[in-house]
Amino acid sequence: MCGNRVEELESRVKELEASVKGLTDELVECKVRVRELEDAVDEELGFIPGHEFGKATDSETESGADADSTKPDPADGEAEEEADSDIIVA
Repeated sequence: MCGNRVEELESRVKELEASVKGLTDELVECKVRVRELEDAVDEELGFIPGHEFGKATDSETESGADADSTKPDPADGEAEEEADSDIIVA
């Protein structure tokens, strides 16, 4: 009878090992799918991995530089003000 019990236990261990292996494979596949879904959602929402909220992206900083170049130069404004005044600076 002892031999039969050992065989049953060995069979049960093999079943459990197969279950653990199958569940591990499933878990890995689920993690991959979740990562793919997160990436897809991030792309749709415009999030960039590795960037924190509130920080400007490269395109935002470039457009910010362009916006600065369209603003009037303060030095130009001073020249206009001087031209309008009656005081002549030599």
